[in-house]
Amino acid sequence: MKGEQRKVCVMTGATGRLGSSIALSLAQRGYDMFFTWHSSPEAAQETLENIRKYRLDSFMTQCDVSKVASIKNAFSEFRRHFERLDLLLVSASSFYATPVGQVTEKEWDNLVDTNFKGAFFTMQEGASIMQHQPFVSRIVTITDIAAELVWKNFAPYTAAKAATQHLTKVFARVLAPRVLVNSIAPGTFTINPEWNNGQDLQEELKERIPLGTLGSTTDIMGVLDFLTENTYVTGQIINVDGGRLLC
Repeated sequence: MKGEQRKVCVMTGATGRLGSSIALSLAQRGYDMFFTWHSSPEAAQETLENIRKYRLDSFMTQCDVSKVASIKNAFSEFRRHFERLDLLLVSASSFYATPVGQVTEKEWDNLVDTNFKGAFFTMQEGASIMQHQPFVSRIVTITDIAAELVWKNFAPYTAAKAATQHLTKVFARVLAPRVLVNSIAPGTFTINPEWNNGQDLQEELKERIPLGTLGSTTDIMGVLDFLTENTYVTGQIINVDGGRLLC
């Protein structure tokens, strides 16, 4: 809250299964949270209620990160509540299959604008606050190991995530030394319950992972804790994938 010197985090995409767990974990670590949600008001309210059990001065706002005006409005709302920004976690994402040869312009715009354009303008808005602060702050993008894989049915998504990883390095160079900018690239963490044969698919995916298990929020938070405490790491993409990229 204004006037108080407590750690503050802005997070986009905090209402999904992984995102909400990360947001709650950050609140448990002492961050006042300001997060955005897009199309799940019930999930957003539940996330906020859980966060406020640990950090009462936390808030949320609706935001479509594919629209620059919506991002700017979200940061205007943020400034109503806070005067500092310690951590910007860029996590909003859109993910679904788009086989090459069948991709529509609407699908392309949604996937690229949400995953790449949204990341850029969110980082730009956050940087406009962070680079003028008298302390070192941090930006962390949540990308995907798919940025390094060739998935024939997810081309717009994987290309957007690869672009965001490059963007992470650009911002790291531009904002140094005041702001440290890194990316966490998760491997396989959750199985979409709408997919058929979910249990069989889960076992199949585990066979592709050298460590033999899917990831958890704890795995992400271990890396995020490191990045928020370390003062000499910037411009890095850290894969959290159980060794998946080794196969």
